[in-house]
Amino acid sequence: MLIADSTVDVGDDGICLKSGRDEEGRRRGRPTENIVVHNCTVLHGHGGVVIGSEMSGGVRNVSVTNCVFRETDNGLRFKTTRGRGGVVENIDISNISMSGITGAAITFDMYYGVKDPRFEPVSERTPIFRQFNIRNVSCSSAKQAMEVRGLPEMPIDGITFERVRISATEGASIVDAKGIVLRDVQIRSQKSPALQTQNVTNLTAEHVDALSAEIP
Repeated sequence: MLIADSTVDVGDDGICLKSGRDEEGRRRGRPTENIVVHNCTVLHGHGGVVIGSEMSGGVRNVSVTNCVFRETDNGLRFKTTRGRGGVVENIDISNISMSGITGAAITFDMYYGVKDPRFEPVSERTPIFRQFNIRNVSCSSAKQAMEVRGLPEMPIDGITFERVRISATEGASIVDAKGIVLRDVQIRSQKSPALQTQNVTNLTAEHVDALSAEIP
């Protein structure tokens, strides 16, 4: 599927990819795949380009290029929760411009809609996020720069952020993840810390400039 040269103003997630929910979606087992989103503008709404939360059949081989998000709640939004299962992988995103983001410019949330985040052993119910490449992204204003929140039993695996520039009230938070690459990343936050990590393994940071205006 090709989605190109379009303006979306809907009040909910703008361009959203799904593939079925929970056991029913896993049983059908047909991924949403081979998607190109190019030269699109999303105004208002909950997210600019979004994957999930109903992704139990899987989502893979997605390219998003040359897009603009203005006054959306989140910019790039990837969401799932325990019980969904499914794999989201091979996602390539480049040349994204954002402003007026009232939530997070970039968010990976594996606790979507969860009120009680109790531990659950790995099973077919466990969702998987892996192999994301995000580069040439700028955001002039957001509430939060980045939120990456995996599961302790299934960390988000393999996100590369390259040539990313974000100004936000709050900084970036990365929790329960592995294989994270921050290359030529600049984060400017009003509140401290500008960048924090928890339970992150195999983190590579090259030319990272994370600066908070707040004096500790």
